[in-house]
Amino acid sequence: MNGGTAISWRSQKQTLVATSSNHAKVIALNEANKDRSPTLIYEDNATCVAQMKEGYIKSDRTKHIPPKFFEYTQERIKNQQIELKYVQSSNNAADLFTKALPTKIFRKHVHGIGMRYLHNT
Repeated sequence: MNGGTAISWRSQKQTLVATSSNHAKVIALNEANKDRSPTLIYEDNATCVAQMKEGYIKSDRTKHIPPKFFEYTQERIKNQQIELKYVQSSNNAADLFTKALPTKIFRKHVHGIGMRYLHNT
């Protein structure tokens, strides 16, 4: 818990190779929503959000993603066990933990999750 908010974090060696950023997001979303219910999940990939809300449609862009990664998440959305919301990448506080950020964005996210940024001069 951080500031009254549950945080789930896991790191492990990949068991399969994602062939696109959307594929990686779909796989991560599938794993993330197994933890608890009800859960609000913010996703910064608009295509992934649309596919989850509209349903799996086999196309050239999704043919490499097994339907099982869509079905579980879509069922949980339908049953209101999770809520999936789009968040612009520039407003995605999770980026603090996954990538190097410009100082201004880093400070914004640190503040946004209730942490303090101590600057030593």
